Amino acid sequence: MGEEPAECVVREIAEETTWDAKAGPLLDTWVYRPIPGRHVLIVTYGVHPLDTATTPVLSHEHKEIGLFGRAEIPDLFMPDGYKRSIDTWFDHPHRA
Repeated sequence: MGEEPAECVVREIAEETTWDAKAGPLLDTWVYRPIPGRHVLIVTYGVHPLDTATTPVLSHEHKEIGLFGRAEIPDLFMPDGYKRSIDTWFDHPHRA
């Protein structure tokens, strides 16, 4: 409790991949409806990994992990809102 959203994303990345990261700009907010009657507010940030030489580690919360280029994103199985957020990050001037 009391954790800022940008702090949360950095913590979650560390917990789920072992990568240290720095939160970048707020990219997008949108509502995800995983099942009828359920609404989840999604807040997306651009993120800068602090050590790209380290391979991310798969957490117990997921089935797969991978690194993908922009051209691969449309074919990944995920909600369109996440794909839009990723596209926004690829186009963002502070990404590099």
